[in-house]
Amino acid sequence: MIEHHAQHRQPLEQVQRLVASGQKRRVGQIHIAPEWGIASCSQHMTEPYIVATVRTIIAHKESAMTDQSQQFASDNYSGICPEAWAAMEQANKGHQRAYGDDQWTARASDDFRRLFETDCEVFFAFNGTAANSLALSSLCQSYHSVICSETAHVETDECGAPEFFSNGSKLLTARSAGGKLTPESIREVALKRQDIHYPKPRVVTLTQATEVGGVYQPEELKAISATCKELGLHLHMDGARFSNACAFLEASPAELTWKSGVDVLCFGGTKNGMSVGEAILFFNHDLAEDFDYRCKQAGQLASKMRFLSAPWVGLLENDAWLKHARHANHCAQLLAELVKDIPGVELMFPVQANGVFLQLSQPAIAALTARGWRFYHLHRQRRRTLHVLVGHRRRARA
Repeated sequence: MIEHHAQHRQPLEQVQRLVASGQKRRVGQIHIAPEWGIASCSQHMTEPYIVATVRTIIAHKESAMTDQSQQFASDNYSGICPEAWAAMEQANKGHQRAYGDDQWTARASDDFRRLFETDCEVFFAFNGTAANSLALSSLCQSYHSVICSETAHVETDECGAPEFFSNGSKLLTARSAGGKLTPESIREVALKRQDIHYPKPRVVTLTQATEVGGVYQPEELKAISATCKELGLHLHMDGARFSNACAFLEASPAELTWKSGVDVLCFGGTKNGMSVGEAILFFNHDLAEDFDYRCKQAGQLASKMRFLSAPWVGLLENDAWLKHARHANHCAQLLAELVKDIPGVELMFPVQANGVFLQLSQPAIAALTARGWRFYHLHRQRRRTLHVLVGHRRRARA
């Protein structure tokens, strides 16, 4: 995806010279975050922040102190992109009807329908946990189960919310590679038991891009969808970083969702330039029945809904959502290129979206931490893995 960013890109040789010389050149902004190791990047990403961090890994005594204005902590650390900010500013003028009956919510919904080339049902929520949990609860009953990857966010990082909102549906974890489910792993779990004493499988949820930075190809999605149909399962997609997957594959949103058999998508906005907010898109209208009541009951019906929906107008119109995702992916590729040949640094997974997973030595981690850099740590086989997510962040939003 780097070719899309020729206007931002410095040739790798030049970047390597910057690493050696310590020169500061401005092209954007990248952040790294820990947990699995997450980083996020902005439109005005400063190359020195990437370069300085790499220098610290190479030589722990180098000066790579961060002033905290930019971080490699998470794409959640970044501010609001200019397009979303401008749309919110416009929505702030005058009065609008409440609870989603405003012109901005209608406009954003129509923008989604145009983007996805279909008449989908569109709802807005404050965050990904609520979006995923409410979407899953609409697809199953309390005696059902949801099949997911063992690394799925709904399994590891949503505090039991999917089970809570579904009144007890059980999450069943399946084997995955790079966070990606396969028809075989789904079938293995779905057919494990079919007696009355076991929660009946009803939904498969997958993440695009995955929690470890993998991206499902359209053919993989279609194969999973075919398996779901065969087994009578609905297919839900957690798209917290759906934009990055589209950018990596150069595929249309329609191709990666309903054209591949996805029933429901939770489209992430927070990690691609919005202050808050996710969109839930139902491609199967029957599954959206009474979903607005679920949102209200769960505290997700904003009285001033236009401030959740207007930023989407800023992102979707003129394709800002894709521009920022491409830039973030490019920065992740840049970081991976800079660190891959450094002794003691190991890339744990292929870099396909905006996530970079690194295995670093304890001295390197200590040196970075001492200079103010924040990370999430994942302990694996006595070594530390850092998950770096590269986001879109722009200084104008901060």
